[in-house]
Amino acid sequence: MKELLQKFSEIETPFYWYDLNVLDKTLQALKEANRKNYHVHYALKANNNAPVLARIKDAGLGIDCVSGNEVKHALENGFEPSQVVLAGVGKTDKEIEYAIDQGIFSFNVESIEELEVINKIASSKGKKPNISFRINPAIDAGTHRKITTGSKENKFGISDEELFRSVDQIKSMESIRFIGVHYHIGSQITDIGRFKNLCVRINEIQSGLVERGIELPHLNVGGGLGIDYLDPDTKSIPDFEAYFNTFTENLQLLPDQELHFELGRSIVGQCGSLITKVLYQKESGATKFLIVDAGMTDLMRPALYDAEHMAQNLSSESSNMVTYDLVGPVCESSDIFNKGIVLPESKRGDLIAIRSAGAYGETMKNAYNLRELAKAYYSE
Repeated sequence: MKELLQKFSEIETPFYWYDLNVLDKTLQALKEANRKNYHVHYALKANNNAPVLARIKDAGLGIDCVSGNEVKHALENGFEPSQVVLAGVGKTDKEIEYAIDQGIFSFNVESIEELEVINKIASSKGKKPNISFRINPAIDAGTHRKITTGSKENKFGISDEELFRSVDQIKSMESIRFIGVHYHIGSQITDIGRFKNLCVRINEIQSGLVERGIELPHLNVGGGLGIDYLDPDTKSIPDFEAYFNTFTENLQLLPDQELHFELGRSIVGQCGSLITKVLYQKESGATKFLIVDAGMTDLMRPALYDAEHMAQNLSSESSNMVTYDLVGPVCESSDIFNKGIVLPESKRGDLIAIRSAGAYGETMKNAYNLRELAKAYYSE
């Protein structure tokens, strides 16, 4: 720890710190748990850092993208077009054209109108891209309402009823190749039983499509597996075994049907920390504030989702424990990392690690208040 503290003290805060050993161990655990060799696409929106992506590419994972620029970034970082899927509820014509030209593996289509646009653009190019329909299965993911995506009030996907009504229209389109269906019910799901519920709905919907003469060589069940934000040291690697086994035991796959996953946070979440420095302390009534130089511009999750991250004082040797509100410098009342967190007595200049920031930390950073963008550093 002393060597690490010395290294940290020489770097301008705030910054992202990636422990690539943790990432390697996570990828190895994922590989060992995936005994059926299911296709796993890494969700690029979680973290698009190049050294992180290099490890993911070497592990043989594909890529799940939600914008044209993410497709471009994936290809620039060495992923093959055949490994790339493109989702997103509002794909622009420009993004669709680019993805078709690159020959990506599949579009995850989220409306009938979008399918019509893809068919028209593909026809003008003399191409026939693969498409999968994202179905909204109308089930509760049991997670925060702002990261739930599979219930009726969410904007994502189409209902199975609408898909059933559109079968003849889909079959009539000559410039698309319908290869299957796609689901994603939400993020940071820690109750494995929610995935069992998804399997039940998938089996029902898939049976209805087969009855209507639809061939489904490809099934994509999305991702959403959560991590332990409050105990990142003893629970640094999610239970991939239980996750994959849930689908193996409960999905009724068709003969020769490929099963695809889209995991993001569970792969990269625990390998990253946001390192920040204490600027000031102050009190207001009974509240003691610990003001640090990182803010919601560097880690948006607490402000956006009311998310909790474990925070540690790396510098203090005090045995006196104090209750603080850990806050940033941004001119917003929501710029709070933790309310009522207990830390060793802290002082100006102490280094604080905000853990489990490997997912949706660096990718969401922004320059609000004209703040400088934090840089990234690595364990190797």
